Amino acid sequence: QVQLVESGGGLVQTGGSLRLSCAASVDISKFERMHWYVQPPGHQREWVAGIGRAGTTNYASSVRGRFTISRDDAKNILYLQMDSLRPEDTAVYSCYGLMDGTNYWGRGAQVTVSL
Repeated sequence: QVQLVESGGGLVQTGGSLRLSCAASVDISKFERMHWYVQPPGHQREWVAGIGRAGTTNYASSVRGRFTISRDDAKNILYLQMDSLRPEDTAVYSCYGLMDGTNYWGRGAQVTVSL
């Protein structure tokens, strides 16, 4: 059974940093690409960052230059380093991967950025 479990969320002040982790129960190299999504309060879920097997990364304009996505295939963990956090980054952060035509989502981790 494929499971994705996020950790590392919490409360941080504006300008602070957090690193989210997404631990997979399988070899993450089986996912062609893995992504982070956010769902701010009262809004729909939206994509923020993705990474391919070769390490190619893409970012939403709202986080580019502040967030860094990475993957450790030896540990089967996906990361999201978040720097210069802003109150508008407050959201539930979820990792996602597509494997063999099936979508896999983590349950999410809450990140709250205070003024």
